[in-house]
Order: sequence, then structure tokens, then C-alpha cells
Amino acid sequence: MKRFSLAVVAAVLAFSLSACGTSKQTQPPANQPSTGTTPSTGTTPSTGTTPSTGTAPSTETPSTTAPSGSYDAATAEALFKNTCAGCHGQSLEGAVGPNLQKIGSQLSKDQILSILQNGKGAMPAGLVKGSDADTIAAWLADKK
Repeated sequence: MKRFSLAVVAAVLAFSLSACGTSKQTQPPANQPSTGTTPSTGTTPSTGTTPSTGTAPSTETPSTTAPSGSYDAATAEALFKNTCAGCHGQSLEGAVGPNLQKIGSQLSKDQILSILQNGKGAMPAGLVKGSDADTIAAWLADKK
């Protein structure tokens, strides 16, 4: 009976840790205009203008440069949602992992980067690497 309980605890722990940071879902790019026209109105779905007028607004993606200016906030948020949100929540509210909504007031970018690279507590090391880790660390450091 003792072995069975230990096996159940180990399986639950392995399942919980494997769910952290292993999302393979990708977020669609933000502000991407759709192509084509709607059959009933002849207007483009993304702009609502008729193709014949040629007065469609610019479809360029607006800049989402971060407050610190060192990363693209939309990219950082997408990386976070695909890698970290399983444990820290979609809105950084915390779940299995701690709340990160104001982590920038407690830790610097370098400290956050160190945690991403080396792990801390139940968080394993290396879930995010290279420039992705740098981007997420800078984005979280701006959360104050």
C-alpha cells in the first residue's frame, strides 16, 4: 500500500511539472488583416471599406515597443503565454507558480533572467533559452 501511494504521488508530481512550459500552441499574430471580401457586402472584413474606393486605412502593425525600449511587448507576451502561463496564469495572476503581476518591483531583469536560466523552487531551469529568455525577463521586469 505504501508503494502504491508513493507511485501515485510521483505520477501526480511528474504530470504537474511536465505541464509547466510545454504548451505547443501558437498564438496568431496580433493585428493581422484578413484577406478576401465578404460575399454579401463586397467589403473587406478587416477594414470595412469597399475595394473600389481605395481609402482603406493603413494595415501596418502598430509598434508595441516596451517601456524600457529593449523588446517587443507583443512578442514577449506571446512567448510568456506559450511557455509560462500554464504555471503562472494567462494574466500573471499565479496558479501552480507564483503571481508575477508586479514582479518587476521585486526583481531586476538580470535576477529574472537568472531564474529563467537556473530555475528556482519547483520551476525547472531552461524552459526558455537565449533571446526568448532575455525578452521575457525584460518584459517581466517592466511589470511594476
